[in-house]
Amino acid sequence: MKTKHRISDHLQNATDMAQGLSLTQAMNEAARCHLCHDAPCSQSCPAGTDPATFIRKLRLRNIKGAIRTVKGNNVLSGICALVCPTEQLCQKGCVAAGMDKAIDIGGIQRFLVEHGWEMKFNPLEKEEKKSGKLAVIGSGPAGLSCAAEVAMAGHDVTIFESMEKAGGVLRYGVPSFRLHGDFLDRELKDLKELGIKFNCGKTITRAGAEGLLKKGYNAVFFAPGTWKTVELNLPGIDLKNVCNARDFLAEMRSADQTKIAQMVKGKNVAVYGGGSVAMDVATTAKSLGANKVYIIYRRSMKEMPAARHDLDMALANYVIFRPMSIVTELMGEKGKLISLKGIETDWKKPGETSSANLVPVEGTEFNLKVDVFVTALGYQAEPASKEICAGVSFSKKGLVETRNDGVTTANPLIFAGGDIVRGPALVVEAVADGKKAGQKIIELFQKEHPGKKVAKRGTR
Repeated sequence: MKTKHRISDHLQNATDMAQGLSLTQAMNEAARCHLCHDAPCSQSCPAGTDPATFIRKLRLRNIKGAIRTVKGNNVLSGICALVCPTEQLCQKGCVAAGMDKAIDIGGIQRFLVEHGWEMKFNPLEKEEKKSGKLAVIGSGPAGLSCAAEVAMAGHDVTIFESMEKAGGVLRYGVPSFRLHGDFLDRELKDLKELGIKFNCGKTITRAGAEGLLKKGYNAVFFAPGTWKTVELNLPGIDLKNVCNARDFLAEMRSADQTKIAQMVKGKNVAVYGGGSVAMDVATTAKSLGANKVYIIYRRSMKEMPAARHDLDMALANYVIFRPMSIVTELMGEKGKLISLKGIETDWKKPGETSSANLVPVEGTEFNLKVDVFVTALGYQAEPASKEICAGVSFSKKGLVETRNDGVTTANPLIFAGGDIVRGPALVVEAVADGKKAGQKIIELFQKEHPGKKVAKRGTR
């Protein structure tokens, strides 16, 4: 996979990941650990990756044991190390931060995964073959995590993915400088060695989940993600060089990136939104040679939902921020975008940050000369999800309704997790859903096919 050294968050290009920690650097980071009892870092990981244990093992030079903990607790631990907002999760309560700075938990985690590959050591083990058959719809983080959990218990697992390659949002929604395709493929290789079958380019049609059950699968895990972009009703939205973040990032992950590069190089780009996806688009555009890149967001900088690291990276790449602002119109000439109109905003009632409380401020209208406009206002469920999983209850937002455990649906043979249940959320939360659903499915198979008991998979 492509990596490069980077002293700061300033990108030289949009395709190469920063190089990970060396063995010496990882050991030095582990040596700073205070070996806390009931460590806050482990308590704060939704997927139960257990940083306290793998850091302790690394510190004691039990490298294989550390790798076994990382991969055993989180089959996508390398990916999570790259894309998760560790400063908001495992590193947030790090005791070392009170004396110096938080331990680079994500860096150590990535090092252990890559070091395992260099050692040709894959700790993921499969139990003796059992009779259960699971169909997984969607190969994003939730689907992959569930598939691995059930496969490790010895059951047959097939993943159905509508796209040409597996990975879901990891493949088509994350820029290469954060997660390179080679790294993703290498993490997937560990799962394929468990015997998981990948059926890519396969669109599950109407009543697909129940159809799979009729075809002989004993259970279905439904995790298609949320791919429909939030539409913007704005004058000029149909002009040329206006697109959404999903298409922008997917194009960047394709084999031919010249279309996007030509569209933004030397041009002024405006990105509408304040989440991590908006930061990814803005930073990518800047690294492709855009002249000026603006982030326009209706709330303040403090209220931007983007992870701190993603925000810092955008700032380091000279992205210009226009917070407390909304776009009112896109202006064009001969069908092509040439500028936008906007106005600054304020809160009608101080301290209440809902959209209903937002008001435009008269006299603060502005114009920006822009050649490209990218909407990054979030994602929602595809309407087709209701047809694919007809026997399951859905909310008004099109999300699957589950029981209190978050993964069991109205149909006892259909489970769900990830963004189709939570709405757009963190990769590590989707991994957690997949693990939980996997355990529920293993228990179901045990009831249907009694035999040798399966040990519950907990912290390694």
